[in-house]
Amino acid sequence: MRRDQLEHAIRAACDVSGDTELLVFGSQAILGSHPAAPESLRASIEVDIQSKNFPENTDLIDGALGELSLFHRTHGFYVHGVSIEAAVLPDGWDQRTVAVCDPHATRGNTGYCLEAHDLAASKLVAGREKDRIFVATLLLEGLIDGDILLERVADLPVERHHRDSISRWVRATKPDVG
Repeated sequence: MRRDQLEHAIRAACDVSGDTELLVFGSQAILGSHPAAPESLRASIEVDIQSKNFPENTDLIDGALGELSLFHRTHGFYVHGVSIEAAVLPDGWDQRTVAVCDPHATRGNTGYCLEAHDLAASKLVAGREKDRIFVATLLLEGLIDGDILLERVADLPVERHHRDSISRWVRATKPDVG
C-alpha cells in the first residue's frame, strides 16, 4: 500500500461511514508516521479502520470496502472495517496518533494513524512471526527508537510475564547505538 492509497481509503471509509474522522491501525498505519516507509513495511493490501465518531458504522465500511468487495477488485487493496478494540494498545495511544488530512487527498477528512512506536508495541502483543519481522524492520531502518518502544511496551495492558517477554525481544533486536 502507498500513502495515496491510504488517503483514498480514508476518503472512501468516510463516505461510507458518514464520519469525517477515522482511527487507522494495523500495519498500514505506519504510513501516517512514515509516508515513504520501505516497501517491505507496505506489503499489506488491507488497512484497518474504525469510524471515530460513529463506531457503530464500522461494519458498513467492511461491507462496502472490505475484502472481495467491488472496491477491492477495482483498486487492488481493501479497507477492513474493524473495531480498534481488537488491538492491544499502550496506555495513552490516543494522545499520540498522527493525523493524515489533506484538503484534496482526503477531502478534508482525517485518518488518525497509530504512532509508529504504539503500532510496534501493539504488533508485538500478537507474537506472530510476520509482526516481529515488521517491528524488527522498523528498528533496523531507524524508523522507531528501541528505548521509546520499551517505554510503550511497559504501558501495554497485558500480563507482566507477557510484557517482560516482549521487552526481552525488543532488547535483543534493537540496534546498539554508540
